[in-house]
Amino acid sequence: MIEVLRLNGDVFYINPHLIESMQCRPDLTITMMSGKTVVVKNSPEEIIQKIVDYRKKIGADSQEV
Repeated sequence: MIEVLRLNGDVFYINPHLIESMQCRPDLTITMMSGKTVVVKNSPEEIIQKIVDYRKKIGADSQEV
């Protein structure tokens, strides 16, 4: 799970394997595979880095081609 920050400042955790897309509108909207959306304060670059760090932590980066 990765930590994201909702617009109201609450910390929220999401499964990065279930992220379908991210779009700035102007706040970052993360769309999950279920269709649910989460609007966060984080930048796209920050979320991407959190995903990369998470994948390294669980060893999934060694499976990358």
